[in-house]
Amino acid sequence: MPTTTAKKSTAPFRNPKAWTPNWIAGLIIAAVYSSAFILAPLYSIAAVLSFYFLTFQRALLFSLPFIISVILPPIHAPKLLASLSPIATGYFQYEEALEQSYEEFEEGLESGTQRKLLICMQPHGVVSFTSFCMNIMCPPYHRRVKTAVATSILWVPILKHLLGINGLVSASKANLKKHFSKPGVDGCAILYVGGIAELFKCNRQEERLFLSKRKGFIKLALRENVDIVPVYLFGNTSILSEWHSNFLCEVSRKTGVVLTYFWGKWGLPIPRDEQILVARGKPMGLPHIVNPTQADIDHWHAKYCQEVMRLFDTYKEKLPNYKNKKLYID
Repeated sequence: MPTTTAKKSTAPFRNPKAWTPNWIAGLIIAAVYSSAFILAPLYSIAAVLSFYFLTFQRALLFSLPFIISVILPPIHAPKLLASLSPIATGYFQYEEALEQSYEEFEEGLESGTQRKLLICMQPHGVVSFTSFCMNIMCPPYHRRVKTAVATSILWVPILKHLLGINGLVSASKANLKKHFSKPGVDGCAILYVGGIAELFKCNRQEERLFLSKRKGFIKLALRENVDIVPVYLFGNTSILSEWHSNFLCEVSRKTGVVLTYFWGKWGLPIPRDEQILVARGKPMGLPHIVNPTQADIDHWHAKYCQEVMRLFDTYKEKLPNYKNKKLYID
């Protein structure tokens, strides 16, 4: 039976911790982290232009954080993550529905009875606060799982360090194959299957996943003897609203960086303090097929889609904002 800490709610959600010290601390963390995704690109542009409009010394002083960020690689900071708990315990009403407990996850990998895992998360969201809270609240062992991102993110100043505290690895096929060769939990990875294109599909009224043609992750998992864990991130697309634009969607997909304006609480780039929930299924039991046929890939892709739909339909009742929502797979 699924192990869940989530509680069913039927009334419109009101944060019972609003304006408490823990809520305020969480608000500050959420506001700084979220706003940085808008301010960081603007600052990066200003840092470059400063050398044209300021004296060299003033420009150097102004752009020093940018220069340091260019030089330094992303830094995985699990202890820093753990210190940000007010965002999950005070600001958001964060909950988990785990069909495989953290203890089972760790025991299986440590004993060798569980194969490496590709933890597939959807939907993407403009800033993935639901998975961010999961990384904050999960046991230290689980924080060792790194997130696969577009290779370009690993080179973007400031942004690579904002995301880097979660632990990053390139999502290229060659790099993931190398990553899966590492032992135990260090050889597992988190992947946002729908990518940037997905965040331009969802809104507060409906959920749409960019999934029907995304089959490469299934092929990779079959080939590399890696099992898949489906995860649905409730709240990821509702706590922030984004400006939808076909042009910005195409530019974002090509650059691998989200380029749009977003807003939430008070009309500012601050997420709404609503209920969010991680629904994590069990490993699907993919077989190891060195040379999978298209039929093999289609079969397991269909099973993955079914699991994602099941997670959504099973747990959406736990969040008032999702009770009447439908999930569409594009």
